[in-house]
Amino acid sequence: MELHNKKTLVVGLGVTGVATSLFLKERGARVTVSEQRDREAILPTIQQLSTQGVELEIGTHRRETFLNADLIVVSPGVPLDIAPLQAAHERGVEIISEIELASRYIQKPIIAVTGTNGKTTTVNLIAEIFKAAGKKIFLGGNVGNPLIEYVLHGHDEEYIIAEISSFQLEGIHTFKPFISVLLNLHHDHLDRYDSYNDYITAKARLFTNQSTEDYAVLNADDPEIEKMSSALNTTTLYFSGKRRVPNGCYYENHHVYFTHGTAQTSLRFDHLYLQGNHNLHNIMAAAVVSKLCGCPEEKIQYAVEHFKGLPHRLEFLQEVNKIKFYNDSKATNVSSVARALEALTPPVILIAGGKDKGGDYGPLTPLIKEKVKTLILIGEATKKMSQAFQAATTIIEAETLEEAFRRSLEQATPGDTILLSPACSSFDMFADYKERGNVFRALVDSHAHTLHKGMNNGTTQNI
Repeated sequence: MELHNKKTLVVGLGVTGVATSLFLKERGARVTVSEQRDREAILPTIQQLSTQGVELEIGTHRRETFLNADLIVVSPGVPLDIAPLQAAHERGVEIISEIELASRYIQKPIIAVTGTNGKTTTVNLIAEIFKAAGKKIFLGGNVGNPLIEYVLHGHDEEYIIAEISSFQLEGIHTFKPFISVLLNLHHDHLDRYDSYNDYITAKARLFTNQSTEDYAVLNADDPEIEKMSSALNTTTLYFSGKRRVPNGCYYENHHVYFTHGTAQTSLRFDHLYLQGNHNLHNIMAAAVVSKLCGCPEEKIQYAVEHFKGLPHRLEFLQEVNKIKFYNDSKATNVSSVARALEALTPPVILIAGGKDKGGDYGPLTPLIKEKVKTLILIGEATKKMSQAFQAATTIIEAETLEEAFRRSLEQATPGDTILLSPACSSFDMFADYKERGNVFRALVDSHAHTLHKGMNNGTTQNI
C-alpha cells in the first residue's frame, strides 16, 4: 500500500488514532487528524502530534476535510454513519479501520478473537499458553496496543493475538485472520446499531475473507453462532460445555477433550482461578487455538491452572468480616452481569447502573430475584433499571459510587457478597470501566483498613 505523499485523514484521537497517525507519518503520508473533543481535554496528545508535523482539526469534523482525503482511517469509537464520512464514501474516498490498515502490512498469522463477552480474558489466556510453550507473540487490537503498533515496532513475533470489536470490523475490506474465534453473541451496543441483527452482522464480518486454509473456532452452545456456521468458507472447529463435538473441544466428566481429525487428547483441570461456566467456554476456545498452533498439552494445562484472570472481570478483591467483595466493572451489558451472578453464591448485594446502552434489562430479572438481596443503582440508567427490577428485589438509589458502597455496607451481613457489576458503560461518571473499578477497589481497601485499625484499637465496627 503506497502511502508516500498520500492525503490521509485519521478520525478520532484516542490511543488508536495517535498510533495510526504516527505510523502514517513515518510512511511519508500527509496526515490530518479530526477530533470532536475540545482542545483542553487532549492537550498533551495535540502537542505530541504537532511536533511530528501532523495537522490537527480539533472540536469539529469539517466536511471539506473528509472530502479532500485520499484515505480515511477511522478509530473504533467513531460510527461510520456520521455525515462527513457518508459524504466521503459517496465521493469514493477509501474508508478503513485501523485493523484493516495494519493487516495490510502484517505477514505473520493473526489470531482474532471477538464476541460480546470474554474477549479480553480469552486473548490473554491464549497469550499465556503460547508464552508457556515458548512462542513469541504480540498481543493487541481492542486491548493493550493497537495492531498498528506491531507494524511500527514488531520484530520476531510468531503470532499476532488480537482482540477485535464489532466497531473495528465495520471498516475492514481485506482483513484475514489465520484463526478467527467467536465466543458468544448477546444483545449489546444497541446505542450504536439499529438492531441486534445489525450487531450480529458486524461480528460476522470477522470471517468474510477467510478460506478453507483458515480456521473458525465457534461456540457450539450459542444458537446465533450455530446459525451462521453453515455459511462459513473455513475449516471450522467448535467448543461446547453441553455436548460432544466432532472437531474442537468439549467438556465431559470434569475433563476437557480436544478432537481434530483422528487425534484426541484430554485435559483435567483440578484447580482453576477462573470462575463460572462462561470461563469454561473461554478456556476451551483458548485450548482449541493453542492445539491448532502446536502447543503441548502440559503447557496448556500449566498456563490455564495458573491464570488468575484480569482486573475488573469478576475480580475477587478480598473478604472483610466474612463479606466478600468482587469487582466486575468490565460487565457493561446484561449478559456479562448474568454470568457474574450465575458464578456467585447468594445472598448478593449488587451495585449496578451507569450510562444506558439501549438494551433490555428484563432478562436479568430471574437472577436478580433469585440471588440479589439488595440492588443499589447509580448513574443515568437508574430510572430505567429501577422500573425493570422493582418487583424483583429491594432497590436503593445512590448519587455516587461512594454512596452506593456505603449503602451496601449498611445492608450487608456476614456471608453476603458485595458485587460491582454495572450492566452499563461508565462514561456518565467515569473515564472508563477501569477508573470505575479502581474507585471501587480503593473503597474496599479503605473499608478493610478502617476495620482492621478499629479492631487493633479494641473498638467495634458495625458494617
